[in-house]
Amino acid sequence: MPSLSDRLKSLGVNLGTQNLKTPKPPPSGQFPIEQVLAGDFWRTPSGEVFVVETNYKADFLRGSIKLKPSASLETIAAYAQFPEINNLTIEQLAFIDTETTGLGLGTGIYTFMVGIGRFEGEYFRLVQFFLRQPGEETAQLAAIEEFLAPCEAWVSFNGKSFDIPLLNNRYTLNGWPIPLKNAPHIDLLHLSRRLWKARLPSRALGDLEAQILGVTRTQQDVPGWMIADLYFDYLHTGDARPLLGVFYHNEMDVVSLAALLAHMADLLSNPLNGSVQHGLDLISIGKLYADLGQLDTAAQIYQRGLQRADVATELEAYWQALAELSFIHKKQENFEDAMHLWEQAATEGQIYAHIELAK
Repeated sequence: MPSLSDRLKSLGVNLGTQNLKTPKPPPSGQFPIEQVLAGDFWRTPSGEVFVVETNYKADFLRGSIKLKPSASLETIAAYAQFPEINNLTIEQLAFIDTETTGLGLGTGIYTFMVGIGRFEGEYFRLVQFFLRQPGEETAQLAAIEEFLAPCEAWVSFNGKSFDIPLLNNRYTLNGWPIPLKNAPHIDLLHLSRRLWKARLPSRALGDLEAQILGVTRTQQDVPGWMIADLYFDYLHTGDARPLLGVFYHNEMDVVSLAALLAHMADLLSNPLNGSVQHGLDLISIGKLYADLGQLDTAAQIYQRGLQRADVATELEAYWQALAELSFIHKKQENFEDAMHLWEQAATEGQIYAHIELAK
């Protein structure tokens, strides 16, 4: 009986790497990527990969926010359910955003650009690893693995569901161990929804840049839905000029990740110090603290938030917050304060308050 190896050979399947074809060279247009962008070639055991490196001072302002967090990440780590992140240094966090040829985890979906930033002393070092053509993927993956060597955790925006599974899939398909496999992960999309759902109609990264960081991108930016088509056009023509906007888009995404993490850390490390400007944000933070089981702090935050004018005018949010505060008092057996809130709510027809008073 023929072996499995013999049967595979009869079907035209090559076994091993000795018969693999040499990757095709990048398209030879008049405007190759290395002439359009000030990048470099990193040598790896698997070949060369084109990279663009940008260094920002750690105190660089993204809008009104410095890139490097100065506040504790303890609450963020607890919310992410990775408390060990609080024991890491900021230099051990990898900020990642990818640009891909499509959605899903199919074999033909490439991460043709992977932007990763990490702090090194007083600088935020951002490197964009670019595939001039798919045959350079093993070199790209090798360079990424090397750059991630000092890192122990991820920071992303929707990376748990998209960027990291896709990147991990590329390592798996190439038969390589996955770097930072099962590493702690702070996904800022989920935290953004918790913090600003009550106040902002959209929590997309671009909207958060404008509403939270106070920054607007230049006209060089391209919308995300265009990016894959621009890359496919480049593969056919070799003209890298339209990719300038893609590099800018990816760079701004990664830089905004760092600034957004710094801002969130500042808000959550001490929400009662006056840094939270909006009452609705205070209410959201109070609920987050309550969900983390820190009821004393949550009660103080709710009380502060209920005093804000913008909460008082949002009646639904106001009465919901008052109810949540009353149940914190009840859970802590602080019945006098709870009854005071129920009496207030009952006068406004809040049915739950009548039920609690009857009890």
